[in-house]
Amino acid sequence: MSAKDGGTGMELQNKATALWSNFLNVKMVQIRTFHMTWFAFFACFFAWFGIAPLMSVVRDELGLTPNQIGWAIIGSVSMTIFARLFIGWLCDRIGPRKSYTWLLIVGSLPVMGIGLAQSFETFLLFRVLIGGIGASFVITQYHTSVMFAPNVVGQANATSAGWGNLGGGVTQFVMPLLFSVMVVGFGFSEAVGWRLSMVVVGIIIFLIGIAYYFLTQDAPDGNFDDLRAQGKMEEKKKVTGNYMNALKDPRVWVLFVIYGACFGIELTVNNVAALYFMDYFDLSLVAAGFVAASFGLMNLFARTLGGIFGDNFGSLWGLKGRAFWLFICLFFEGCALMVFSQMHVLFLALPALIVFSLFTQMAEGATYSVVPFINKKALGAVAGVVGAGGNAGAVLAGFLFKNVIDWSQAFFILGIVVTCASFLAFAVRFSSKQEDEERANFAAANIETLKAKAARANAALDEGLEAIASKGGTKPAQ
Repeated sequence: MSAKDGGTGMELQNKATALWSNFLNVKMVQIRTFHMTWFAFFACFFAWFGIAPLMSVVRDELGLTPNQIGWAIIGSVSMTIFARLFIGWLCDRIGPRKSYTWLLIVGSLPVMGIGLAQSFETFLLFRVLIGGIGASFVITQYHTSVMFAPNVVGQANATSAGWGNLGGGVTQFVMPLLFSVMVVGFGFSEAVGWRLSMVVVGIIIFLIGIAYYFLTQDAPDGNFDDLRAQGKMEEKKKVTGNYMNALKDPRVWVLFVIYGACFGIELTVNNVAALYFMDYFDLSLVAAGFVAASFGLMNLFARTLGGIFGDNFGSLWGLKGRAFWLFICLFFEGCALMVFSQMHVLFLALPALIVFSLFTQMAEGATYSVVPFINKKALGAVAGVVGAGGNAGAVLAGFLFKNVIDWSQAFFILGIVVTCASFLAFAVRFSSKQEDEERANFAAANIETLKAKAARANAALDEGLEAIASKGGTKPAQ
């Protein structure tokens, strides 16, 4: 595809038409990139919320007030809004490989640096700066969108993001355990223990950044610099124009709000869950961490389900089917959140939290099964703006947890907001021309998958015939 054909982002060639059947074939650059991008996002998410399950220790040492904790919650997700808007443009310009490498290396510095905090002001500064690594989500979605064909892009996006988000659940119990190792195992004070725990995480982030550079490439056929030199992509100077055009599309801003109603809620719960279960259910630090982790651990499969069903709805009813599935997920997320807010005993609150988590993360997967089809020439812009919406939602939700009202009441209010926001999914519409084009693209990708299966079946048949011939002395006629 030549540059004048408008070949950018999602229009690159030789995308993988299957995910699960090639899942362990890391020789395929698409699959290798898939595994690197979800793992990098996992590490970023882990580091982003690594301090959250240790907040009771930090609160006691630094003497933080409930209002200051509220500002720390808001600060942790506010920076990410701007970082995601910028990183989407950067991906279109220099490619996801270099973007991720620099984000991981630079982002590791405040993760380690928060250990230097001695007051609320310095703690808040580092907490805000750490939020920059939340932009990793946009690169993850961008990179998988570039690597996978329309018939599997929803599940590839959802799985890479879901397994990345899993870091928000794992960190809820790993960080208290790491903190315990520092204090009990090595004999450090609690004040030193939480700081060293964050330093360890920052070092890991730095090393993953280096690995990302050497183990991935921007697109199936090579890196953006090479593809532009070969005339297979638009020039860098056109990126900003495409970005601005994407910002004029009202569907982008509808998805901005929708993502705030699902991912924004997940970020908020990741920040407050451990404290909520400690203060409202009288659990210990470690116990509250494990309960809070159950919310994030649903990412192991829940977001993938959202993407798989998004692809299935797309195969049956086209792009409007993907939007309708998004409505279903959001609507039940809101209802489940309202139910959770009214649970005041642990054995009822925990299953309600699980159901709420299931629909929240399926809604996230459903959102990014729609995103790649909004504007193919500005994939980074759309992914970045919609991703920023998640953090904008978290910032707004964070104000409800500044101890102005009871936290259970805050959850109930959020449930009402999410239920109302679900109806915005009907505003995400596509032209009949685009519907027809995507049906054709979807069918073509499925044909490639069938060809690959047929080739494997023929190879197996030939092996079987050879085996029969070697035993019987003659090869049967085919």
